[in-house]
Amino acid sequence: KALMAPNLDSFGRDRALYQEHAKRRIAEREARRTRRRQAREQTGKMADHLEGLSSDDEETSTDITNFNLEKDRISKESSKVFEDVLESFYSIDCIKSQFEAWRSKYYLSYKDAYIGLCLPKLFNPLIRLQLLTWTPLEAKCRDFENMLWFESLLFYGCEEREQEKDDVDVALLPTIVEKVILPKLTVIAENMWDPFSTTQTSRMVGITLKLINGYPSVVNAENKNTQVYLKALLLRMRRTLDDDVFMPLYPKNVLENKNSGPYLFFQRQFWSSVKLLGNFLQWYGIFSNKTLQELSIDGLLNRYILMAFQNSEYGDDSIKKAQNVINCFPKQWFMNLKGERTISQLENFCRYLVHLADTIYRNSIGCSDVEKRNARENIKQIVKLLASVRALDHAMSVASDHNVKEFKSLIEG
Repeated sequence: KALMAPNLDSFGRDRALYQEHAKRRIAEREARRTRRRQAREQTGKMADHLEGLSSDDEETSTDITNFNLEKDRISKESSKVFEDVLESFYSIDCIKSQFEAWRSKYYLSYKDAYIGLCLPKLFNPLIRLQLLTWTPLEAKCRDFENMLWFESLLFYGCEEREQEKDDVDVALLPTIVEKVILPKLTVIAENMWDPFSTTQTSRMVGITLKLINGYPSVVNAENKNTQVYLKALLLRMRRTLDDDVFMPLYPKNVLENKNSGPYLFFQRQFWSSVKLLGNFLQWYGIFSNKTLQELSIDGLLNRYILMAFQNSEYGDDSIKKAQNVINCFPKQWFMNLKGERTISQLENFCRYLVHLADTIYRNSIGCSDVEKRNARENIKQIVKLLASVRALDHAMSVASDHNVKEFKSLIEG
């Protein structure tokens, strides 16, 4: 028995089985990357690809299969919940029709009984059952406004006679969105959403904007359920920063071989961090600028990405990376800035670009005319990058130090 007892880790998992599962995940992931790399080589798209930007599908086929099997099992079990209940007591249409008849014939008693306040609680478990496997993270997910429960309740209480201004039934669907949809999204944000996934993030942003624009009476900054949902999103993003972002530090001579394992791993980690930066900034307009800048610039750019820039080549590679970082920033951040300085959190990034220009110039001394022209074009590109984030003080400094006469056309271009 002692020989057969499993060796458990601190989480109660069988170490041997967990290690075997981890090895299988790594093997499947590398096989997927190899297949994608071969497909890009065949289609001639290899040069445009950046390792780390297309890794949304990191789940193994085994995990996906197990998830779908469990999902199907839960769906089958849920269909038995009301198998011993009369339809009049679990069908939304049947329940709705009885209350509509009451409202139509005896409106005063209906109103005095506060039925409008009771209906969201009454329909809550029935709607939650229909939403059991609903998640906006999936590509084939139905819009909840196209589901049967929504269509059934859409015109509840709409009668030919003129409605009262304080008719509580008008708020039936907004209240259900507040009490059912928002808590569902909160759980999804905490346990399912992967901030590294661009597709999942786009879908979460999309459903959030849909609720903000379509149900402003309940989905707003003052609503407690909205606050809980937004807090869950922020905590998930912060947890990703603390637990899932890793930037390796290698000596530059280790990264000279562009086919080596360390170089490929470094590039993948850099570009995955840039992808996460873009995903964070998809939430512009939902979270405050202060919150987004704290997460994306202080937490990610200054803490990890800038560290990687120090290990990158001083030339075309660094400029390309800097351009991709700047492309993530909302342009609205820089539209109404006064003076010649950019937002304070970007000062370190701007100083790096100034240092990059100086290094490119120094490295071009004594080189051929072609290399000098290339260096000059790179310096001009750096001036444009600085101007694009309204760091005009740094842009003018670089232009002055390196005799860039086209300064005005560069910052206006």
